[in-house]
Amino acid sequence: MAVTTEVSEKLSSLPEAAAVTLRMRAEHYFDVIRALLDVFSIKKSLDAIYVTSTIPSASIINALEVLEIRLDHIWFVDCISQIMMSPGHKHEHAVYVESPTMLENLMLKVEYLIRKTKDRKNLVILDSINSLAIHNNTKILSEFLHILVNNLRAKEAYTIIFSMEQYESEDIRNMLNLVSDETLQVEAEG
Repeated sequence: MAVTTEVSEKLSSLPEAAAVTLRMRAEHYFDVIRALLDVFSIKKSLDAIYVTSTIPSASIINALEVLEIRLDHIWFVDCISQIMMSPGHKHEHAVYVESPTMLENLMLKVEYLIRKTKDRKNLVILDSINSLAIHNNTKILSEFLHILVNNLRAKEAYTIIFSMEQYESEDIRNMLNLVSDETLQVEAEG
């Protein structure tokens, strides 16, 4: 629980529309999700738009249900289910992009959800830069990230970019340094 509290407090101290890289290890993943979706976004009355290119949205939704996190103000842009050929029904809080290589479609889906939730401000979570880097060349991904973050800033949305530190390359770190206002290292408890 200390990771959840630490992450939500650090984010709460940042200015509105900040772009933040959250560097973490896999063991902190669900604590960070709880911090973002169950503490920070509720405290700030934000709609969360969760862009997933690593884990299908259905799996994350199932985990949120286990964690007893309500989906009322959480939406998903799922870029991975179709290429993983994940079976199952489409969730009413998820929109789908055919592949993580379709960055323009991803941006359009985020824009659509921001317009759909225009009565509240937004928190956009990009999970994860490492996965997107596997599917896209660095130059194209860097350009996409720059455009996305600047568009989200103009809409006064927070941007959170997950980076799994064990998979970071120097190219990814440089890319993130160019678009992030802050990099927060998620540390182990104790």
